[in-house]
Amino acid sequence: MTETIGGLASQGKEQLGDISDTPLLDSYLLIGEVLARPREWLIAHAEEAVCSVDQIRIQALFARRHIGEPVAYIRGFQSFWQRDFCVTRDTLIPRPDTELLMEITLARFDQQSIKVVDLGTGTGALAVSLAAERPGWQILGTDISKSTLAIAQKNAGTLANVNFLAGSWFTNIEGRFDLIISNPPYIRNTDPHLQALKFEPAGALNAGDDGLDCIRQIINNCHEHLVPGGHILLEHGYDQQEPVIQLLVNAGLTEVQGFRDLQGQPRAVIARSHDLER
Repeated sequence: MTETIGGLASQGKEQLGDISDTPLLDSYLLIGEVLARPREWLIAHAEEAVCSVDQIRIQALFARRHIGEPVAYIRGFQSFWQRDFCVTRDTLIPRPDTELLMEITLARFDQQSIKVVDLGTGTGALAVSLAAERPGWQILGTDISKSTLAIAQKNAGTLANVNFLAGSWFTNIEGRFDLIISNPPYIRNTDPHLQALKFEPAGALNAGDDGLDCIRQIINNCHEHLVPGGHILLEHGYDQQEPVIQLLVNAGLTEVQGFRDLQGQPRAVIARSHDLER
């Protein structure tokens, strides 16, 4: 039976209502993936008929979404900051909350040339976005997964001021940086939300019993990789800001400041190293 765009969108909304907080949006994005049209066009042409072949392809995408596969993995990309980033099952999907780190960095650092390392770069969302915004900066992105780094390199395209290095956190890194930035794993191993994230790489999510294993490791080793007076900027879980601040203070960092995301949740902390090496 011939179905219209609007009819398929309604079917998708009903099918995906128990798996998605935005079932109608998801439906339009998946329909648009098959028809190669933006959501606005689809809405304006809701009465247009869809051929049987495309209907089958759309229903197949609905079925993938219905078992929990994220829209970003189905489409193969996710928007972050001012560009689309290729994503695969090897990479964590960039979140809008992480754009807070971009806002903080660009507002605070306006030097013509600074060195930045993005630890656990994943898709390269932070490293690539910063490199594009600040051509005079030198950006290094690191990740333990070589397959993930291949995606980050692809996302960097022709940008000349961003490079990538394989290694866990500070492993293999030489020299010091003006800014260490990271959106590390920070979910507790027992967190019930992990079930909803089952399609994403566990190593990019889980961080021990308190969710602070990775953050703790980064903070405890940051001094030898920061220039005197350099900064460290970390994303964290909504209920972790106070313990992260305490970890930074205990490690001897100063000028510690917390930030909230667009939902008003505590989401990031920045701190500064001493002007003179300890």
